[in-house]
Amino acid sequence: MNKFKAWIAAFRPRTLFLAIGTTICGSGLAMSTGAFSLSVFLLATFTAILLQLLSNLANDLGDYQHGTDITGNRIGPERAVQSGIISPSEMKKAIYIVIVLSLLCGLALIYEALQFMNIFYILFFILLGAISIVAAMKYTTGNNPYGYRGLGDIFAFLFFGPVPVIGTYFLHTHTLDFRSVLPAVGLGLLSSAVLNINNMRDIENDKASGKITVPIRLGLTGAKYYQLLLYFGMFVCFIIFGIIYLHEWYQYLYFIMFLPFVKIIGNIFKLQENKLLDPYLKFTSISTFFLSLLFSVCINV
Repeated sequence: MNKFKAWIAAFRPRTLFLAIGTTICGSGLAMSTGAFSLSVFLLATFTAILLQLLSNLANDLGDYQHGTDITGNRIGPERAVQSGIISPSEMKKAIYIVIVLSLLCGLALIYEALQFMNIFYILFFILLGAISIVAAMKYTTGNNPYGYRGLGDIFAFLFFGPVPVIGTYFLHTHTLDFRSVLPAVGLGLLSSAVLNINNMRDIENDKASGKITVPIRLGLTGAKYYQLLLYFGMFVCFIIFGIIYLHEWYQYLYFIMFLPFVKIIGNIFKLQENKLLDPYLKFTSISTFFLSLLFSVCINV
């Protein structure tokens, strides 16, 4: 693997579908109320992608620093720093660059969306952006990363669910109401589901390196039932949203996108070897993206 391919692998493109899906969902919800700004959508999407990239790069570096990638038990794609193709110093420089780009894009988004609003909202979103950056960094880097204490699922739920969906909705509409909450929670549950698949796949490696995750706490079988619960919670959120807000039968067509998740969880329960779980990371991420896209289309027709 050459350096270019190593950087692409470090970016983990298949995870970017989650970030894009959240801003599509928040923007689609805003459009359904008659409020939509193309510039806000684009800037929110770029910011979400940069924060996802930051999380991915920091995770690559953090796992290397804590020895998670050198146990010999890791199943997924080879990490960029662990492979030796990209040095820790090069990864740190890339992380700093992405942090700066995230700040610039986030500030441009806040200016575009909130320039005529109360200073309180501007300061709140600046603080929220800073918290998002710190949370992405502290997931696996530093002396006491929360991702090593079984708290990564909470990060995935909050920062790839309620924060971007409700945040994007507010930046379009300048209002907070219940309309965005259920879809935001649903996507947050799916983000936790993607992380849980990753952690089920790497359960032996994480155990050997001392990393605590939900599958290590619950065991592989328990983690599969946890995965089922996450999917079921997502179904409930999107179904209740439809009951509350939708009036035409064709607006419920996004329910079709429940089928891939039913198929995925069925296959997960059938698998006997956790190394075979790797493809379902991509399947869940892409299915989440298309659920967000179809949901946004359906609620606006």
